[in-house]
Amino acid sequence: MAAAFGTSGLRGPATDFTQSLCAAYIIAFLERCESQTEERTAYIAADLRDSSPRIAAQCLAAVTALGWTPVWAGNVPTPAVAAYAMARQAPAIMITGSHIPETYNGIKFYRPDGEFLKEDEAPVRERAEAIMAEGRAVSAVDPGQPLAAVAEDYVNRYVAAFGNSALSGLKIGIDLHSAVGRDLTVRIFEGLGAEVIAFRRVETFVAVDTEALDAEDIARARKLIEEKGLDAVISTDGDGDRPLVIDDQGRQINGDVLGMLTAKALDARTVVTPLSSTSAVEQSGWFAHVERTRIGSPYVVAAMAKASNRPVVGFEANGGFLLEDDVKLAHGALRRLPTRDAVLPALACLVLAKKEGLSLSSLAATLPPRFMKADRVKDVAPDKGKVFLEKLETSTDFRAGFDVRIMSPVEIATLDGVRMTLPNGDTVHFRQSGNAPEMRIYVETGAAATTEALLSELMAKLKAQF
Repeated sequence: MAAAFGTSGLRGPATDFTQSLCAAYIIAFLERCESQTEERTAYIAADLRDSSPRIAAQCLAAVTALGWTPVWAGNVPTPAVAAYAMARQAPAIMITGSHIPETYNGIKFYRPDGEFLKEDEAPVRERAEAIMAEGRAVSAVDPGQPLAAVAEDYVNRYVAAFGNSALSGLKIGIDLHSAVGRDLTVRIFEGLGAEVIAFRRVETFVAVDTEALDAEDIARARKLIEEKGLDAVISTDGDGDRPLVIDDQGRQINGDVLGMLTAKALDARTVVTPLSSTSAVEQSGWFAHVERTRIGSPYVVAAMAKASNRPVVGFEANGGFLLEDDVKLAHGALRRLPTRDAVLPALACLVLAKKEGLSLSSLAATLPPRFMKADRVKDVAPDKGKVFLEKLETSTDFRAGFDVRIMSPVEIATLDGVRMTLPNGDTVHFRQSGNAPEMRIYVETGAAATTEALLSELMAKLKAQF
């Protein structure tokens, strides 16, 4: 897997991010931003991977080489640097591989008005390739001290909007691991009045995938919940744009369920979400309009911008929540942030539960009984994945040979991968990841145990394919 655009920025093996590649893509990106703003400052941040400081230093140098002013935001979450830059109509650059293995890394680009869109990819890639052909390269620079205001603004964003007693009376565990926003997450939850029990701070990078969580992570959280009487355990992925929430019963609340609860807490009228989110979004009747997209926040962002029934929000099955409009809350306004954020859904669902006098598990149980769960097979090359998906779509015999239960779906949707609706209403969705060499599978049924069993059985067969 060479460095290339995926569903969320430029991704690839960390070794691919050379001085020449970083210089080319940063210069190409900033040149595209020149028509969008008169600002000539770019904000840069990075996650805690071993390769991130080197790549960040190369990107800072590239900004300088173009005649722009680089501002080092430090090790802060992706939504923190994006929000700070957006408020100043400036572009932002985040060095992160998000949830994928540490041997990989990436660069996320943020336009002055928000997320880097799919329509930006081809022009930036073509310009970057031309720059690399010219042989242009820059020397890495020492970033110096980070701008502390970026982190402070991120903390204040939530405390000011929700109020310092929003979570009072709740006891929350926070799994720190190697998440770049771990200390800020603790500050936010404490600032909202929660009693925080922080645990598992590690210095070696841990790739946490909120859609395919390791069983030991759940077991660790469940044990702590029982021992400490916690109301929830909270965490994020590596760059802080995907939340992990484990409820008072020690069960993970899926990202799309978090999104629904957050949208309800914010009184959203329109919800934009990909195909991979649970059908409970429509079945709940909570929202005036639901728009479905391909998987990937750029698709969600593009659809949110076109929506008219406001306020408009978006979320993905991974839990990342996007806010298209400013929202007025009891204690202040929450500014729009049309990019994935992990903190908002983690705290908003707890605020809603407290408001309604329910535990988090009881609040989640108010939704229609639809249960979505995902997993993935690693090391699946895109060309092999493409062949597999084509056979799933076109061949009844292939589907029957794979598993007789998916032989005759009542509907096959190919907006993103192959999503099959079975005669009993269950769905099975296969797609090649855009961020890593993985084949992902999403299963939804009307019962948690049924989803678990079907996913487990299909995963065994999927592994046998590759």
